Amino acid sequence: MSNQSTQSYHEGAYRVLMRGLTELDLRGTGVPCTLELAGENAFPLLIDSHGQVLMAASLYGRGRLVVLSHENYLTMFPALVENALTWLGGEESENHSVGVQQNLSSVANNLNKSVFQVSVVEAFSENPAVGVYVTDAYTVEAESAALVAFLKAGGGVLIGGQAWHWSYQNPNVLLQFPGNKVSGVAGIYFSAEYGNAENLPIYPEIPSCLKAIGNRKDLKEDLEFLLKGISGFDLQGGFGASSVLVHGPLAFPIGITEDEQVFLAGTYYGLGRVIVATHETVLELETLAPFWKNAFDWLDQGRKGIVGFMPEINNITHSELVCEKTDFRKDLSVFVCTAYYDEHAHEIQSFVAEGGGLVIGGQSWNWAYSTHLGQNPLQKFPGNKILNKMGLSVLKNTIQNSFYKPPEINHTNHSHFRSFLSRFIGHVTEGEKLSEQEEQRLKKLGMECTKFLEMKAYHSFSYMQVLSILTDTLKKTGMPQVNEQNPVKNLTDKLLLSLGRVLYNVSPNQDALLPYLIKDNPSLPLVYNQRIKINAKTAENEEWISTGLYLSPGLKTDMIIPATFVNKNWKILIGCQSDWLDAEELKRASRATKEFLVTSELMQVWNLWGGLIYLVAPCDIKVEEEEVVVQVAVSAPYYKSGVTTADEWSVLRAAPSPWAELEFDNIILSVPSHIVRDLQHPDEVAKLWNDIMKGVADLAVIDNFDRKERIVADVQISHGWMHSGYPIMMYSSVAAELVRPKDARTEGLWGEIHELGHNQQRRCWEFSGHTTEATCNLWSVYVHEEVLGLNRAKAHPTLTLETRKQCVEDYVKSGRNLDNWHVWTALETYLQLQEKFGWDTFKKVFAAYHDMSDFPGDNPGKMNLYAETFSRSVGMNVTGFLKAWGWPIERATEEKLSSLAPWSDHPMVQYA
Repeated sequence: MSNQSTQSYHEGAYRVLMRGLTELDLRGTGVPCTLELAGENAFPLLIDSHGQVLMAASLYGRGRLVVLSHENYLTMFPALVENALTWLGGEESENHSVGVQQNLSSVANNLNKSVFQVSVVEAFSENPAVGVYVTDAYTVEAESAALVAFLKAGGGVLIGGQAWHWSYQNPNVLLQFPGNKVSGVAGIYFSAEYGNAENLPIYPEIPSCLKAIGNRKDLKEDLEFLLKGISGFDLQGGFGASSVLVHGPLAFPIGITEDEQVFLAGTYYGLGRVIVATHETVLELETLAPFWKNAFDWLDQGRKGIVGFMPEINNITHSELVCEKTDFRKDLSVFVCTAYYDEHAHEIQSFVAEGGGLVIGGQSWNWAYSTHLGQNPLQKFPGNKILNKMGLSVLKNTIQNSFYKPPEINHTNHSHFRSFLSRFIGHVTEGEKLSEQEEQRLKKLGMECTKFLEMKAYHSFSYMQVLSILTDTLKKTGMPQVNEQNPVKNLTDKLLLSLGRVLYNVSPNQDALLPYLIKDNPSLPLVYNQRIKINAKTAENEEWISTGLYLSPGLKTDMIIPATFVNKNWKILIGCQSDWLDAEELKRASRATKEFLVTSELMQVWNLWGGLIYLVAPCDIKVEEEEVVVQVAVSAPYYKSGVTTADEWSVLRAAPSPWAELEFDNIILSVPSHIVRDLQHPDEVAKLWNDIMKGVADLAVIDNFDRKERIVADVQISHGWMHSGYPIMMYSSVAAELVRPKDARTEGLWGEIHELGHNQQRRCWEFSGHTTEATCNLWSVYVHEEVLGLNRAKAHPTLTLETRKQCVEDYVKSGRNLDNWHVWTALETYLQLQEKFGWDTFKKVFAAYHDMSDFPGDNPGKMNLYAETFSRSVGMNVTGFLKAWGWPIERATEEKLSSLAPWSDHPMVQYA
């Protein structure tokens, strides 16, 4: 089914079931119990004033089920029963045969004048040819297996009863109450809780209630059983476990980190039970054997059956149960497998729903960051194809390897997604006050909302219920309109801001939601069917390819993509503001871009925040003169040196997009459009940056950049005043300096070239903790002196002779401790070498490293290699100079260089 048809299915079923009814008066006819809904297809028909479900329907296999929370309702509401029989039998079905259990003969009497052919039977097995069977929840135990098979094959079951009275003498209502042995497979459970017998209205659509998503069964006894005798979970080994999202109504955390990430969780699913460990190694740790003994006893449910271990998993349990190495079999009591295959996903789900136990272990971070980069692990990771329906999902987030104490039994609700989500919604819609601890948990809730919604489980009523309530909440509260003048500061607004983005991305009706999210969205003139030529040659890194086009917030466009790009790791990126922000104050959304993996020749793309349109070429690819068509977009000010003429630029610089780009030989500048509106001579800016990039390449001794560098000027960036990367990020408040060639040649561009230098640093000659913020400045000094014509003292105030001298003296006085050798102090070492041997020597050194392939991994080893490489490049032994700076020069290095004349008059001699 499509998203829309799946949604419509539940609504359509509800309309059939409640047709002609305006209210149901439950007063004075017995006390109902509440119903727990946990299946993806289970949906409420009647909810009381406290948000408790009293009537529900669901699907299982090819069959249908309706559950009423008191058997009296089967006779009190004959119109409801007739509607139910119609739906259960299939609205188009010609089979009107109904079997009624003899205790409910009054139901049969009510149906005398109906179209149904009713027979009263002592037991279901007496009339297996019926299309629908009507029973109470107390007499079904002996035939529960037959009724489940009947449901699975396409039959319909109408069942009524309450479990609170039964619970007085019996434990574990969830799995042992007779009615639950039938209805539980479809995710509807009679509970021991009292419902409210009220006169309740019938709504035109499936009733929904905030309290309903937060209602969770108390599974404290299960957790106590699993944690009996357990002092902790030792995860200190060399493996990386993921975290798990606990989102099902019957799911619960078992192992929790200090920052409330869950690495071990359990759940009920149908008539069975499940435990998830977020790394397969956790299944084999000898230190956890006592826990697994408890776990297998819990999963086995007293059957004393066979535990089947997937062949690649070692059995370490001390359980007395029979254990075997085997692939999945239906006759097992418990199956233990990894999360890396889904070959039997549907069979395993049915196996658990009908009473089996499942242990599944695995992490998704390696899957997400390696062979499936760009794919959604919530949807595509094999383990999640099994687990999502069960209310648990393995995330690509990782936890720290450590020893973790068992959680406090009464405090695991804080780690359950639905419980806290309902608290948050009550906070923003009803003004319910959050505790300080709850306030601090809002950031984690934002992540959980994102991950839950990314499942895109539109076929699941449970998922759609949360999606609908979140959508209604955001429509009621509105999304904070963040910008530089109206920053977002508090955690609640930050969560609403992130929620707006992800809700928009998954909403089945984006156009209706957009006005609640973006209040000021001016209509910009559009261009149509723009043809973009794509040329790309990449090596180890992917590359953004500019289109010169922009999408307004929420504007959708179709893109026609070459067939050769489909499923080849090509992507479409909307927006250049790729920094993810995590700041006390936000001046824009924390995530402002959206990426689409190219999976078809026709791609529809959008971004809530809008943005420039890019094709992203994958690593190790070469294409020439391919064509992409963008069907609707906004024209952007886009200048490409050697291509855009002066006349074209005079028009383009006024293009309506709020973002502009200037593309030169080896660098692309992305800036707010107001920066270029008055730029009359982009050729002069091109010459400046072409010269700068030639200087960067000269010092690095590279003929060609692997890809053009990028600088993006944004209202807020993730860290620093500028930072390196692809793209280099800087604040838009100083972006104008990028396009002022005269100022650059008189005042310099230290920060930008510093970041370009960072991008040229190589681990083989970088000394971690010392030179990260030093050697990048070799490019700053070189480009300012050799390209811009500014000497080093003019280029940066810290490089005056007086300041440099003081820097050296302070370092010497401190004992020449390498702990103090970093930033300007470390740079001084290289500047002294440069002033003696010149820039050409540095080029020789960098060139020598290009030809090496085997490097030490530690700082002392790398420093000795550098000393040797530099000495051989200049034909002089510089080890004495470097030792004077405190470098750990080894005797072996000195011996290797003993044939070279020592540099004996170096600047550090005076400090001997």
